[in-house]
Amino acid sequence: MSENLRTAATLVLVRPRAPSGIDVLMVERPSRGAFGGLHVFPGGKVDGGDALDEARSRGRSDRDASRILGVARGGLAFWIAAIRESFEEAGVLFGYVSGHLVDLGDRPTRSRFEAHRRALIDGSLTLEVLCELERVTLATDRIHYFSHWITPIGAPARFDTRFFLAVMPPEQSVTLHANELERAEWIAPADALGRHRAGGFPMIHPTLTTLETLARYRDVDRLVEDVSAWRHLPDVTDEKVRQGMQRSR
Repeated sequence: MSENLRTAATLVLVRPRAPSGIDVLMVERPSRGAFGGLHVFPGGKVDGGDALDEARSRGRSDRDASRILGVARGGLAFWIAAIRESFEEAGVLFGYVSGHLVDLGDRPTRSRFEAHRRALIDGSLTLEVLCELERVTLATDRIHYFSHWITPIGAPARFDTRFFLAVMPPEQSVTLHANELERAEWIAPADALGRHRAGGFPMIHPTLTTLETLARYRDVDRLVEDVSAWRHLPDVTDEKVRQGMQRSR
């Protein structure tokens, strides 16, 4: 692997669309940076603080996570990075307190967790300490492995990125990290693809392929079922491989 290849995790958030169908959360990166101006899903680099003890997560051991990703060890860090990035960038936290998903509906709890979020972003708090303070167990059982992409050789910044899928917690809402994202929008996958074709939604191949997959589904439960059983992806053609998609699970 190239020395400049950085590991990353992306979380595709979906929710039911009334009266039927699926919405996906799309966010826009600021014009600066490696993905400036692009419409993407929340995500970012895996860092050392994501290598938490598996006791901090529910329903996912490092051995299980590593087997799914096809790595020797350390696979759970990708799940945890996806959760952390979702919280930092979009304010959505996949964690349990007393056996239930974190409810950020009441103002005191929301304010307290927002303070934790700011501290995570500025580096004065770690995810491990947040879990200790709030007695949070990370909901890795609700994060489903979706796909694997490696930026093709020759790009100025290269990433080895694992995509994950999760259903938006009903007790929470999206609040953007202003320095990382310009705006967010819940949108039907087919509508996002249509806006891209019309020139208004700049995206790269991993995002487009993900949306093409999501657009085949009208039901969130069926989508999660197929992703969990690894029967959601289209055939990985030679062209998809050229774009960076990896064939192996």
